[in-house]
Amino acid sequence: MSDNQSVLQLQPVQAAMAELADLDAVSSLYHRDPALWTRSPGAQQSIVERFGWLDVVGGFPEWREQLPAFAREVRASGLDRVLLAGMGGSSLAPELFARVFAGQTDGAALTVLDSTHPVAVARALDPADLTTTLVLVSSKSGGTEETRAFAARAGAVVPDHRHLAAITDGGSALETQARDEGWRAVWTNRADIGGRYSALSMFGMLPAALLGVDIDRVWASGAAMNARCTPSVPLAGNPAAQLAAFMGGLARTGRDKLTLLLPDALASLGDWVEQLVAESTGKDGVGVVPVVGESLGAPEAYGEDRAFVVCTLAGAGPDAGALAAAGHPVLTLDLTDREDVGGAFVQWEIATALAGALLGVNPFDEPNVTESKTNTRAVLAEAAGGALPEPEQGDVAGLLTGLEPGDYLSLQAYLPPGPDWAAPLAALRELVRARTTVATTFGWGPRFLHSTGQLHKGGPATVAALQIVDAPTGGPDVPGRHYDFATLVRAQAVGDLRSLRDHRRRAVQYAVSGPDDLTRLVERARTALGS
Repeated sequence: MSDNQSVLQLQPVQAAMAELADLDAVSSLYHRDPALWTRSPGAQQSIVERFGWLDVVGGFPEWREQLPAFAREVRASGLDRVLLAGMGGSSLAPELFARVFAGQTDGAALTVLDSTHPVAVARALDPADLTTTLVLVSSKSGGTEETRAFAARAGAVVPDHRHLAAITDGGSALETQARDEGWRAVWTNRADIGGRYSALSMFGMLPAALLGVDIDRVWASGAAMNARCTPSVPLAGNPAAQLAAFMGGLARTGRDKLTLLLPDALASLGDWVEQLVAESTGKDGVGVVPVVGESLGAPEAYGEDRAFVVCTLAGAGPDAGALAAAGHPVLTLDLTDREDVGGAFVQWEIATALAGALLGVNPFDEPNVTESKTNTRAVLAEAAGGALPEPEQGDVAGLLTGLEPGDYLSLQAYLPPGPDWAAPLAALRELVRARTTVATTFGWGPRFLHSTGQLHKGGPATVAALQIVDAPTGGPDVPGRHYDFATLVRAQAVGDLRSLRDHRRRAVQYAVSGPDDLTRLVERARTALGS
């Protein structure tokens, strides 16, 4: 009997599988029946309009021709670097492809800009680096404030508008802007594909083609996994149903901290899964809390709220044998090669949709995402008439010593992404787990607002949020706006802090001036938490 067979026989998993069978859930999903998730007519209509991801699991023949052809044309014109500017569902799959296939392809180099911190923006949109760069602005709605700001800045600094291209839904403001300004290309995606379910659509696969990834093999993997998950397959052999029952069934018993253990080559898959699961299930006071980026610890480092998914590449990956032996539930998913991320996308997408039915939530909406955006606009309006609120030096020790079993600590860093900042934050995560067994999550702001932000406000009230900010001043400016990127990122931090507190979440803001301040914070946390 395989390890997976053992864990799938756990009572909560078996009960969840039985419920999926009673609901005829797989058939309902493939027949696009919204009644699987809700009886509300309005909500049902919105769900019906979000099923396009099921149609693109294997790609379309015209895409297989058009996307590589565009990649060849871009390279032939002398552009050997792609900077993708986007957020959430528009950026996470491209970043996954860039990292998973690093050194494996001969296409353009691809980097992602999904931070509004002025240091990150200035670094990514340095005019000196843009002479051979295609800036690919990616936004489903075309109205995301961060992406609009990136587009405005890029338009002001690229050598000419032939260095700009867009991916968006048809009819969006971004499409209009790109066509009016004569950008190199405008790619329109199907509007019935939600952002976090869009990896195998234009939003993921055009960047993959520009990288030189064999997109045919990725789509073939997606199609093969889809064939294993259809209603014609017995439920007990459906890999997506098994994953859904594992995470949904165990979450209902309190093991809602879904901890992903990944080899370095697949590390970015965790970030993609994190958004999909957190934003889809974290609402109405329930949800699965994805935990990614933790190092593998001893069994006693984890509480009884954990469930583990180990991903391996051709059989190689973290060894979770000690965790399983200690009674922690562990499910293993193996990718045969890098192109098998296509199958992983499909398995996780279907599993997450089915887990939504088990948890009683609509996995296709994100009702709390707009709150922070609204608050940010209010703060920016305040800034136009005066100063921004001063950064707080909140009681971090009180937040940490108040952690209880079943909680999770969310580290939210409105800082320029980079190793100098990341290292002390990783040390803080290790410390909290070692001293409390409480799970920790981490996100760069404002990127996580388009990922785990929904979970923080709409999911279980077990979150304790530590928001870490600096106080950037000065440019780069945002053409056409009354604020610069320094003001924008500070307003986003304040706006989200207000949203968290409106939902009565434990939330502390802590201001730092540099990485050394974070290192000192870790030492104070060590003292507060004791031995």
